[in-house]
Amino acid sequence: MRIIEVSSPAHQLEFLEMAVRLYQREPNWIRPLDKDIEGLFHSETNKLFKLGAKAKRWLLQDEKENTIGRIAAFVNPKMKEKQPTGGIGFFECVEQREAAILLFDTAKIWLQDQGMEAMDGPINFGERDKWWGLLVEGFSPPNYNMPWNFAYYKDFFEAYGFQVYFKQFTYMRPVQGVGFDQKMIERANKVIDDPDFEFRHMKGRELSEKAPEYFMTVYNKAWARHMGKSLTLKETQLMFGKMKPIMDGRLIYFGFHKGEPVSFFINIPEINQLFKYVNGKLDLIGKLKFLYNKIFNPPNKMLGLVFGVVPEFQGKGVESAMIMAYNEKFAKHDSFPYKTIEMNWIGDFNPKMMRVCEQLNAEIYKTHHTYRYLFDREKPFERHPIFE
Repeated sequence: MRIIEVSSPAHQLEFLEMAVRLYQREPNWIRPLDKDIEGLFHSETNKLFKLGAKAKRWLLQDEKENTIGRIAAFVNPKMKEKQPTGGIGFFECVEQREAAILLFDTAKIWLQDQGMEAMDGPINFGERDKWWGLLVEGFSPPNYNMPWNFAYYKDFFEAYGFQVYFKQFTYMRPVQGVGFDQKMIERANKVIDDPDFEFRHMKGRELSEKAPEYFMTVYNKAWARHMGKSLTLKETQLMFGKMKPIMDGRLIYFGFHKGEPVSFFINIPEINQLFKYVNGKLDLIGKLKFLYNKIFNPPNKMLGLVFGVVPEFQGKGVESAMIMAYNEKFAKHDSFPYKTIEMNWIGDFNPKMMRVCEQLNAEIYKTHHTYRYLFDREKPFERHPIFE
């Protein structure tokens, strides 16, 4: 077997095509958009490089020069851990343990040379909302920008010595036909009956002009201390701008107290139901296929991207009231086109959000693992801290 560093356009293409060949007979795999993966490894499209991030990619060939594996390793300056921690991701491999070990060793040696003391994987070279975790349960087709892998990968990671840093749960529930926890209903009604609260979706100019500001306000109060970063208005405007081609205003919902935003949930149509037709390409033909299916074969599943309540209103029924109000306005009506909702993954370090999903009578549909490997094998291993 021979390791080859990705260093040419031909290698870059092979990095993508290797996965296509590996999964060619797997009906549950959906080919990611080529640009979504390749763009991560170029400074023109990934701003992390401007912050000092580094990345390397490798291919693994057998004796006949067939590509049988790939892996990427990266150093992300935004990762703040007790010890310098790098990442590995975009791992693919035939069912051969020796090949997997060689790929892991290659990434480990490079990360050690960069001064790292641990590696997490498989993770994204960027934010946690994409390409994060190893699928271990629920091998149904992936949502957009979420990983899918063969079940035997779990054995590769754990045999090498990776340990579970945290588990990621994807919850799912039908939009109609499933009720809510009775205690949740009681809490919700108290808030809904309070005239100081208002819950509404975004439409018209408010969706484009005010929703990014509302989102920034709630996110920075509810999430910034956990994620280690506050959002600027420019960043949220850019995020909403990127979502605009697939955005459905009925799926963007906010809660207000005395006119001030205090909660939100952001959903989008699950667009991998459309991207599965384009074979990884958003060229002219790919765009035409996307538009055709968006019109004539639209998604019937919505994806819950993010949910937040400002700290002073957490645990007081606001999240329940927002969901109940939304159900009355949209979800319970037969004309609503979405039949199921999947919540973007929730880490087992966030028991509050897990309880919210359970009160919705949502069930765990998929489980991913984020693993950590400490280079000092004598050092005590610690799980991800629990959000309080």
